[in-house]
Formats: sequence, structure tokens, C-alpha cells
Amino acid sequence: MADILTDMVFGKISLITGFAWLLIAIFISMVGGAISGMIIAGKEIGYLFSAMLGGLFAPAGVIPAMILGLFILSFLGR
Repeated sequence: MADILTDMVFGKISLITGFAWLLIAIFISMVGGAISGMIIAGKEIGYLFSAMLGGLFAPAGVIPAMILGLFILSFLGR
């Protein structure tokens, strides 16, 4: 576990660290999408429903961008 955290801190991208960064990005995008959904459409459709929709749709844009970014970083790091 310490090796994985060390690799993540120093930017060494492997399959395990890439997957860990992807999970972190998905979680952060879900929280951000829920908050922005509540801000944008909270009064119109309800805060709970807008938070649920924002949390579900936010990773749709983050997952492909994160995977592409990790591939680019892995090729530039060689």
C-alpha cells in the first residue's frame, strides 16, 4: 500500500495508480455535479432530485477526459 501511495505522489503511472486516480476523479466529479445541480436547478425540480441528476451525469464528462489524460501522461513520461 505504501508503494502505491508513493507512486501516486511522485506521478508514476501504472495500472493500479491510474485506476486509483480514476476512482478519485469520479468521486470528486460526483460531489461537484451534485452541488452544481442543486445550485442550478434546486428550486425548479427539488434539491434532492437535482443533486441526484447532477451526481449521475457529472462523471459522464470526467471519465473519458481522465482516461485520455492518463494515457497522455503515461506516454509523455517515457
